[in-house]
Amino acid sequence: MGRFVYDGSTRVEIEDRTLMHLQIVVGNKLRRGEPFYFTWADDISTGGGRTTVWVHSGASLQFKFHGSRVPQINPKWVEALLMTANSASGLVMVREPANGTTASEQAEG
Repeated sequence: MGRFVYDGSTRVEIEDRTLMHLQIVVGNKLRRGEPFYFTWADDISTGGGRTTVWVHSGASLQFKFHGSRVPQINPKWVEALLMTANSASGLVMVREPANGTTASEQAEG
């Protein structure tokens, strides 16, 4: 399990493969100068609920991976995540699309 750390204090554990795809999406959005919300479900061990952060170029972001190998990137998953990030509600973690699933079908599901 990797970790996403926002401004040094807000942390969430995320599986390395998912975290790598999120890093690509966040990097692309910030490179274009597009701030956005990022929301995730909190683990029940930390009280449950959900957390939302406003991701912008001035925020301190850290992507800490448990493993040393870079996972294979699924372009359809990146596209599905980007679609959520471009929505009014912002980036949410969607499951990796199954073979043949389009990004818009995945983002809606």
